Amino acid sequence: MTKLEIRRVYETPSDDDGFRVLVDRLWPRGLTKDKARVDLWAKEIAPSDELRKAFGHEADRWDDFRERYEAELRDKDEAVERVVEELRKHRRVTLLYGAREERCNNAAVLSDYLGRRLAKDRR
Repeated sequence: MTKLEIRRVYETPSDDDGFRVLVDRLWPRGLTKDKARVDLWAKEIAPSDELRKAFGHEADRWDDFRERYEAELRDKDEAVERVVEELRKHRRVTLLYGAREERCNNAAVLSDYLGRRLAKDRR
């Protein structure tokens, strides 16, 4: 069973992170690949630029962002499935994001979405 966590990519990596997946479309500013310790960059399932800009990390747009992002994920089913297949190989996965907001960000939506996909395997 795969356990999903989310963490800001700018935080110091931990051995407890397991398999580290960057889930942003853009590489985090000022962060080297060595320092980030990213095992997989899943930019193909990150929110579109249009959606990311429309959200702007404004709390009052959170519900709309979450709904629209999940719709985008459903439209990217093959790419999502490729990522899910990779996640299934690991017991612990940390989804990494660059936003300052800890609760209302794409990694939170993606964690819920991927968690539901992974849970279907256990049935």
